[in-house]
Amino acid sequence: MDCFYAAIEVRDRPSLRGKPVGVGGARDRRGVLTTCNYEARKFGVRSAMPTFMALQRCPNLIVLPTRFDVYRREAAVIRGILHRFTSLIEPLSLDEAYLDVTEHPGAPGPLAQVIRGTIFRKTKLTSSAGIGPNKLIAKIASEINKPNGQFEVTPEQVPEFMEKLPVRKISGIGEKTERKLEELGVKTCGQLQRFSRSDLLEFCGPAISP
Repeated sequence: MDCFYAAIEVRDRPSLRGKPVGVGGARDRRGVLTTCNYEARKFGVRSAMPTFMALQRCPNLIVLPTRFDVYRREAAVIRGILHRFTSLIEPLSLDEAYLDVTEHPGAPGPLAQVIRGTIFRKTKLTSSAGIGPNKLIAKIASEINKPNGQFEVTPEQVPEFMEKLPVRKISGIGEKTERKLEELGVKTCGQLQRFSRSDLLEFCGPAISP
């Protein structure tokens, strides 16, 4: 789902449409945003950012309290829609899940469009999808055409897709490991593949090991 909590707040309060909105986090220095919409992200506001810092970047940011009962209710509706298409669902959070549609008779790209359209008609909330031969590729692909879009990587396209992919896109590679890899001249997954696992373990430590 796209900015799930913030999208629900904007849907339920049409006057907020087009305005920067953040959810969660008191305005004091201890408060942290749970999420924010894309209007807020244009100012550099991000999820998990201290609220005071978000307000420095976007003084007009509208900060709303969380309503987890509402979010859980909407998530249950969406989960019900997903179960119409497959029983093989691995939830990651209230607003994200992996779906295995291998046995579904429809092609995955058009199927994702149908699922996203069904969700929107029922909830008036947009969603994005990534389609790939495994969870890693699907997760990365889901970020490419956000918001309200989708991207598919077929098995045949995986080598070329990974060749140019920045290593930071791989789950588990954070800033520290990224800096270490840059010391080796590694910025893309294609460059990373030129090193053996033992070489990477020696240079980066166990953080690079799956």
